Amino acid sequence: MADKHVRPAVPGDAATIVRLVQSLAVYEKEPVSTVELTEADVLRDGFEDSPRFEALIAELDGAAVGFALFFHNYSTWQGRPGLYLEDLYVEESARGHGLGMDLMRELARIAEERGCARFELSVLDWNPTREFYHRIGFEDMEKWLSYRLEQPGIKRLAQG
Repeated sequence: MADKHVRPAVPGDAATIVRLVQSLAVYEKEPVSTVELTEADVLRDGFEDSPRFEALIAELDGAAVGFALFFHNYSTWQGRPGLYLEDLYVEESARGHGLGMDLMRELARIAEERGCARFELSVLDWNPTREFYHRIGFEDMEKWLSYRLEQPGIKRLAQG
């Protein structure tokens, strides 16, 4: 039986996180060149004084084969923080060992421990992992649509 483990990411995992995000891009049918994330970005935004995200690393037989990157949001209706899962990915060769579920359980434990009212994520409409999320209790937000403003739209709006 394989030895599996989920642990918090540490600064030494920066290169691993970048590699796994690049693998996620391939899985999502995007060119690796679209991933702009660097080790310096991970170190700055995940491990400096005011981290903008946290991450978990999934290991199989001592090798990092998956990750979950998350951060907190806030519900004004409930007056409590929420946990938002930005990315969850397990390498294809490591699937079938329950690492995705292990990552989700650890995220739920963190959300519960921190008093989060919500645990949210977004999934591409074609992604077969939608069924995984449904099985563990996540629901599609039928009435809520996702909107996004990217650079240069942010710049145009900021400049009036």
